Amino acid sequence: MAISLKKPQEIEKLRAANKIVGGALELMRANTKVGASLKELDAMAEDYIRSHGAKPSFKGLYGFPNAVCTSLNQVIIHGIPTDYKLQAGDVIGYDIGTQLDGWFGDAAISVGVGKIDAQDEALIACAKNTLYNAIENIRDGMRFKELSEILQSSILDAGYVPLRDFCGHGIGKKPHEEPQIPNYLDGKAKAGPKIKNGMVFCLEPMICQKDSKPIILQNGWDVVSADGLRGSHYEHTVAVINGKAEILSLA
Repeated sequence: MAISLKKPQEIEKLRAANKIVGGALELMRANTKVGASLKELDAMAEDYIRSHGAKPSFKGLYGFPNAVCTSLNQVIIHGIPTDYKLQAGDVIGYDIGTQLDGWFGDAAISVGVGKIDAQDEALIACAKNTLYNAIENIRDGMRFKELSEILQSSILDAGYVPLRDFCGHGIGKKPHEEPQIPNYLDGKAKAGPKIKNGMVFCLEPMICQKDSKPIILQNGWDVVSADGLRGSHYEHTVAVINGKAEILSLA
């Protein structure tokens, strides 16, 4: 497994691409309102990305048709934007990628529409808190499997389970690079490659309520849990600098 190490100037290029992702996600958050359609939000994000000199990297990637993955309620990841208009009580996940000067950005948030119930608030909080807890614990020299164990423990401790078969990943001049970073531990934590200064990767906890098994819907993209219940998703791109992780995908 060849995990690339980025030079400081390359990390700054990744930061620039990811800053646009962060801005687009904040735009989505601000416009998550009753009556907004998923296609309108997708177009708004694409306009924002292009106006900042970048390309929406998801559009056309592996055949995905849009700029934003809009994952509504039971859809945990990879939702395709439709004409659906947001309603009070919905939970919507936005996952956005950019390409700027040959370098990629990637991040995601989950947002409630209007007033949501306490169960959905806890579901969203699990994804966000799991992500930030993992980022805070990253150290130069720890193993990626140890990081997966931290992600898994946070999710299980909150009373949920991680979606299987999908994972975080390296990022750089390609949108998906080595390594793969599952939100669950397979095998022993003290095995496999170590995290090193200069590595850049995406962490993205994907939360199911009861069943980890993924089901891909008929459109070939929307991923739901076998339990049929709502899920949540959060993601940041981070760089390991001076022994610790620094978030690149902030607005």
